Amino acid sequence: MKLAYWMYAGPAHIGTLRIASSFKNVHAIMHAPLGDDYFNVMRSMLERERDFTPVTTSVVDRNVLARGSQEKVVDNITRKDREEHPDLIVLTPTCTSSILQEDLENFVSRAQMEAQGDVLLADVNHYRFNELQAADRTLTQIVRYYINKARKQDQLPRDKTEMPSVNILGISTLGFHNQHDCTELKRLMADLGIAVNAVVPHKASVHDLKNLSRAWFNLVPYRELGRGAAEYLQEEFEMPFVDTTPMGIVETARCIRQIQKVLREQGATVDFEEYIDHQTRFVSQAAWFSRSIDCQNLTGKKAVVFGDNTHAAAMTKILAREMGIHVVLAGTYCKYDADWFRDQVSEYCDEVLISEDNGEIGDAIARLEPSAIFGTQMERHVGKRLDIPCGVISAPIHIQNFPVGYTPYLGYEGANQTVDLIYNSFTLGMEDHLLEIFGGHDTKEAITKGMSADSDLNWSKDGLAELNKIPGFVRGKVKRNTEKFARERGVDSITAEVLYAAKEAVGA
Repeated sequence: MKLAYWMYAGPAHIGTLRIASSFKNVHAIMHAPLGDDYFNVMRSMLERERDFTPVTTSVVDRNVLARGSQEKVVDNITRKDREEHPDLIVLTPTCTSSILQEDLENFVSRAQMEAQGDVLLADVNHYRFNELQAADRTLTQIVRYYINKARKQDQLPRDKTEMPSVNILGISTLGFHNQHDCTELKRLMADLGIAVNAVVPHKASVHDLKNLSRAWFNLVPYRELGRGAAEYLQEEFEMPFVDTTPMGIVETARCIRQIQKVLREQGATVDFEEYIDHQTRFVSQAAWFSRSIDCQNLTGKKAVVFGDNTHAAAMTKILAREMGIHVVLAGTYCKYDADWFRDQVSEYCDEVLISEDNGEIGDAIARLEPSAIFGTQMERHVGKRLDIPCGVISAPIHIQNFPVGYTPYLGYEGANQTVDLIYNSFTLGMEDHLLEIFGGHDTKEAITKGMSADSDLNWSKDGLAELNKIPGFVRGKVKRNTEKFARERGVDSITAEVLYAAKEAVGA
C-alpha cells in the first residue's frame, strides 16, 4: 500500500457527482462520513455559479454504524424528492459504502416506491475506477436509462432533424475550461451551418435525452468523458461520432474535415475547405503567429508536457508540429488509456511517461531541465521549486484556471489562447537580458534539496557560498549539474572545488 499525497484524478464518487451536478434538476446523494463532502465546497468555489451545488451527504456516523444505513439513506432520498422535486436522484457509492458492503441497490428500490421522480444507483466500483472513468460510466448509464425508458413508453423519435445537427457530449462541471470550450464549439458549429441538438450533460434535462438520436452525429471533444455515451448511441442507433479534439490549428481543421466526411456520408452537400482556408490564412492569429519572428525565437527550445490524455496529447502536437518547440517528454496520468496516448504523441516527443506519481514527474523535469513546462497545477508547483515557468493546461487545476473572462482552448479562438499561453510561459528576449543584468543582486540562498526526498549529497559551507554567488535564474541548473557530476564520481560532499570541476566539465 502506498500513501498518495497528491492525486491527479479523484475517487470514483467525484466523477459521478460531476455528472449529476452538471445536469439540470438532477440531485445527487452520497453516503459517506463528514469530510468526504468537500465536492460541494470545491464546486461552489471553482465554478463561480450562483446556485447551490445539488449534492446531499447522507452522513455515516456512530448511529448509522450501530443501526444500519438503509433507513437513513431511504429517508434522505424521499425527503429530497419531496422538497426539491428533482427529475432524477442519483445515489453514488463511496469508499465507505463499499467497505461497509451496503446493499445500495436495495436502498434505491425501496426509495423508488415512494419517490415521484426517478432514482438511480451509479454503477461505479471504487476499487476499479477513478474520477474520470466513473464520470464517463455515469454519463453513459444515465443516457442509457432514459433512452430505454422512452423506448418502453414508445416515445423515442424515429426521425432526424431537418438540417445537419450535432450532440456535443462530455461538457461537465469542474472540467478544464469546459464551459468556454462549449461556447466556442457552438460558434464553430454555427459557422459550419450545423445545429446543436443537445449539449450533455452541461445544463441538459434528462427528459431531453430521448431526443439524442435525432442528431446526425455526436462530437466528443474530450477523450476522458463522453466517449462511452457516443459508443452506446452508435451501437443503438448507428450514430457516427467524431472524437478528434479541435485544439490547435491542425487538429481543428482535421476535426472539421471528419465532420464533413460524416455529413457527406448521410447525404448532405457540404464543403468546409474554404472555411478552413479562410480561418487559417486570414482570421486565426495562431496561424499567423506560427510564421512570425516571435515564434521563430521559440524554435528548438525544450518543453515538458504532462496532463490528462486530451490536453497533453493536443499540446504536444501543437508545440512540436505548429511551433517548432522540442518536446523532450510528454506524459499523462490516465494509465487506463496509455496505449492511445503513446500512439498519439510518440512521433512528436523524445520520451513518453505514463505515471500517477507526482514525484516521478518532478524528478523527470529536474533531470531534463526544460525551458518551460505545460502541465497541471502540480507541475506548476514543481516548476516553482526549479525556477522553470509552467503553463497550466489540464486538471487538476486551481481557482485561477477558472477565469471569469472568456478563455476557451478549443476551436480557432482556442488556438489563439493556446498560443498566448505557450509564448508567455517562456522566458525570452529582453526578460532574459534583464535577468542577466540584475541576477547578481539576487540574495536568495540556494535550495539544496532536489525534487525527491532521498538526496544523498551534502553541500559544504564553502560550496554553498560559491553557489550563492551564481545568479538566481541559473543557480538551480548549476546546482543540479554539479550534483549529477558528483554522483557520477562517487563524491558525497560538494565543496567549492567540486563545483569548479563540474563547471569545467561542462565548459561553463
